[in-house]
Amino acid sequence: MTSVGIIGSGFGGIAVAAELLQHGHADVRLWERGDDVGGVWRDNTYPGAGCDVPSPLYSFSFAVNTEWSRRYALQPEIHAYLRRTADDLGITPLVQLRREVVSAHWHETDQQWEVGFADGSLERVQVLVSAVGQLSEPRLPSIPGIDDFEGDAFHSARWDHDLDLRGKRVAAVGVGASAIQYVPHLADVAGELTLFQRSPNYILPKPDGPLPRWWRPGIRLERPLWWTFGEQFSRGLDEGTVVGAIEKRVALAHLHRQVRDPRLREVLTPDYPIGCKRILFSNTFYPTLERDHVDVVAERIVRVVPEGLETADGTVHPADVIVYGTGFAAQDFLDTIDVRGVDGEALAKRWVDGAHAHLGMYVPGFPNLFVSYGPNTNLGGGSIIYMLEAQARHMRQVLDRMREGAHATVDVRPEVEAAYDRQVQERLEKSVWGSCDSWYRHPSGRITSNWPGSTYPYHRRVRSLDVEDFAWA
Repeated sequence: MTSVGIIGSGFGGIAVAAELLQHGHADVRLWERGDDVGGVWRDNTYPGAGCDVPSPLYSFSFAVNTEWSRRYALQPEIHAYLRRTADDLGITPLVQLRREVVSAHWHETDQQWEVGFADGSLERVQVLVSAVGQLSEPRLPSIPGIDDFEGDAFHSARWDHDLDLRGKRVAAVGVGASAIQYVPHLADVAGELTLFQRSPNYILPKPDGPLPRWWRPGIRLERPLWWTFGEQFSRGLDEGTVVGAIEKRVALAHLHRQVRDPRLREVLTPDYPIGCKRILFSNTFYPTLERDHVDVVAERIVRVVPEGLETADGTVHPADVIVYGTGFAAQDFLDTIDVRGVDGEALAKRWVDGAHAHLGMYVPGFPNLFVSYGPNTNLGGGSIIYMLEAQARHMRQVLDRMREGAHATVDVRPEVEAAYDRQVQERLEKSVWGSCDSWYRHPSGRITSNWPGSTYPYHRRVRSLDVEDFAWA
């Protein structure tokens, strides 16, 4: 029986484990560096944390949740769902908590991965699955003087719940997907709130609200409707489309309806194509910015000083607390783990100019390594869970083939991976992401995060295993 080690226990790790267990691959273990399962939904506990995918679509197809209390679920419910699903599917006993993986080296002689942990211990498995995701490592901005601040500071993904923010002067750096959720809550308690915006976002209305208990069985009926909506929404991410034009019109109308101040409205109006940066959803963010004690600063931050933040116009903005909503090291795929393949080649060296993998899952020269939520599998619309399930099914087919053919190793052919990568990059350069800079793009210029399109074409591409794409031994 092939032994399988999975790094991470968020949606990706649980999807792979569930698929393998269901199909008779019983030697499965999950290594989790935290003290509970849940991945980003365990770590991100900031006020207002929630999903911007409608709840009916945000659960596994094999464990559809009909108990969501809101149209857009909040973090505690999503985390509870993951914990419950892991329990129900028998995955929880397979999870080793507080086991941080720091290295993974391929041993050619015995055809196994030797996995090293932060405590110095080692384990060996035949197949290694990375399910660390793209959004697991919080990223602080590279601003001079960041350690000189004399007040309190933290990243939104590591929210300091013990810090009393009432009446404080709070500086919120970054106004992305997390910030638009926690900023309204900060405004309710802060004495003064200053938002530092590098560039504004397109924000759409959020059709949110409680789901009455009598309707919850209807969540199953909503699921295909929201999936179809997500597929159409993704079409707007190709430049020049009618869908994109409609999305832009709705976003700007939402801005004009909710922000009365012309000067503030101008500051909040994007000057780039819609979809270039992540499209956001909120009904409460814009009204918050018009409150008397809230200010938006569009000047670039040049340094952090002991008393606050200095911007390019020479103004020092005093603060008692800085909240960094500056996202994650999304380009550093597996960067925190020393992964070495055939002949000791470092995965970090292979990916120095940006990560790439066949189907987002398989890297030549790294046998028996599968990557969940890997390069070019992130989405601009729709539910990532659909993608994760499709990947898990493909990985399971590879393991089935290994078991049936008594193969010890599998490695994607280099020419196959290269051809696939060319196709994906060509599609991406024709998308809206090809014409602008965002966190989707590596410093080298490669777009490494996103899949070019909606979820169904990816599902169709990976639903069956093409055995000729791989070398089996």
